[in-house]
Amino acid sequence: MDAAPALTVLPVRGLPEIERGTDLARAIVGAVALAEGDVVVVTQKVVSKAEGRMVAVDAADPEAKRRLAESEAVRVLRRRGELVVTETRHGFVCANSGVDLSNVAEGFAALLPEDPDRSARRIRDGIRAATGIEVAVIVSDTFGRAWRRGVVDVALGCAGIRGIVDLRGTRDALGRELVATEVCVVDEIAAAAELVMGKSLGVPVAVVRGVDPAVLGRGSVLEEVVRPPAEDLFR
Repeated sequence: MDAAPALTVLPVRGLPEIERGTDLARAIVGAVALAEGDVVVVTQKVVSKAEGRMVAVDAADPEAKRRLAESEAVRVLRRRGELVVTETRHGFVCANSGVDLSNVAEGFAALLPEDPDRSARRIRDGIRAATGIEVAVIVSDTFGRAWRRGVVDVALGCAGIRGIVDLRGTRDALGRELVATEVCVVDEIAAAAELVMGKSLGVPVAVVRGVDPAVLGRGSVLEEVVRPPAEDLFR
């Protein structure tokens, strides 16, 4: 990655209502003209809807929400009021196991996809089959961050793009060797895409165009990005 690329981030509007069994790849190619090398960012919410990861829950009952979050966790790390910070089966550390009641039908909650990398691969393969175009796909979701206020979109799964760009052993602008720098490029792209998707705009897909081809290729959030517990100083 010799020079910072110039990026274009395009919201994808006009998608049909997403429900269980919706072919997301076909819906996306019907709504936007894609180009070789595009990165298609798809929110977790619509992936979960299409994959049937919706469950009934009483939104007025905090105990029901807590039980659901705990059922999706392998362990609870912290509790504060109605909030629980958990580790999911995927290895994500997040609030309430990623269980989400926003932008879904009343009385239902969206659960995280069972395998977000597989979800991304399925969408990518479907786009290739429908168009012959090679794109990368990121499944994104909103996470809070330790030590910083506010939320930001990150990648839950990816296909056709590396999760981490390892710059260790390269030189900085002053010629010094980098010894610890690993860039989570999929999180950077997910955050950029969220700028045009928003939380209340009803835009669940964005296309990021102009991504450096050097970062495209085989990738996995679960294998590359999720920090193993042995490397985690806070668990």
